[in-house]
Parts: sequence; C-alpha cells; structure tokens
Amino acid sequence: MTLSPLGSSLVSMRTLRVMAATLIAVAVVAACGSGGDDGSADPAGEPDPASGPTTATVVRPDGFERRLARVTKADGEVCELCVWRADDGDQRRRGLMFVTDLGPADGMTFRYGEMRRGWFWMKNTVLPLSIAFFDDEGELVDAFDMEPCIADPCRRYTPARSYSLAIEVPQGDLGRLGIDAGSRLELTDLPCDE
Repeated sequence: MTLSPLGSSLVSMRTLRVMAATLIAVAVVAACGSGGDDGSADPAGEPDPASGPTTATVVRPDGFERRLARVTKADGEVCELCVWRADDGDQRRRGLMFVTDLGPADGMTFRYGEMRRGWFWMKNTVLPLSIAFFDDEGELVDAFDMEPCIADPCRRYTPARSYSLAIEVPQGDLGRLGIDAGSRLELTDLPCDE
C-alpha cells in the first residue's frame, strides 16, 4: 500500500490503477455509424475520441431534421414515432456519434436510396442502442442490440440480407415502439408534433 497524496488514508496501487482505468474509460466516447460501399463509416478519418465530449456532457443530435415515422405492427396497429433523419452520407457517417441524449425523438433513421449490404458499428457512441434494418418495401430484415465501443476493433453489426433503411433507438426500445417480427417502417416528410 502507498500513502494517498490527499491525506493520511492508505490507498492501494491496485485501487489507483482501477480508478485511473475507470476515468480513462469514462473519457473515451464511442460513435454510431454505418459501414459499407458508400463510405458511411470509413474508420479512417473518424473524429478523435479525445476531442469529443465526455459522458457528463449532454449532447443531442445537431444538423438533423426531426420527422414523423410510422411503424405498422404485424397485427395492423400503427405506432407513430418522431425520428432524427440521417439521409445523406455525411449525416449517416456522423449518426449518433458522441450523442448522450436523443432529446425530443425516439431514435434516428438512416435512409439509403437503394438496397445495400453493409454494416453498422458503435465507434464513438456512448448510448447503448438497438438497431433494426428494413428493406425497400419497409419490411423488417434484421435487428440487433449494440453496445458502445471503447477501443478498436469495434464489432460490426451486419444484417442477414440487404436493406435500404435502418433505425437506431435506445437499447431495448424496439418492442416498445412496435418494431418486431412482421412490422413495417414508413418514413414521412411530416414534422413531429411538438
């Protein structure tokens, strides 16, 4: 044991190492994005996590529009959602990177102009998320729970087949929002109700 510089109490070296590792882990933030042939999550050129906000900072999506989305459940019930929309390459690449609070939205959608293969990851994303992938008819393709990634290599989440739309929501919220086997997702250009 060594003497603590803060007083006469004794602190073990192991405790100091655990505290230092915890502080480093808290300071490192992770980012959500997608990967694939459009470069929407090119690991090269990712922002430096050290320059991003810490988990104590409230960060909401910035530069995205909030729009109404509709989920039609397998039984025909319709659920309305408010989502941030990531419709272009830069927005999809940034996604929920460094975001700590979704604010007045249920999640974020990633819309592509065509069916595609590709993966999403949680690099620089601090919120645990669930993701669901949909085809160009709006039918559910696949879904995953995703954990923040602290250090490379980050796990890649690849759906079983091609998709043209994905939605990320706080982990565990897919069912609450009506997204389950047999559901369909439709994006609208209507603004969300305030």
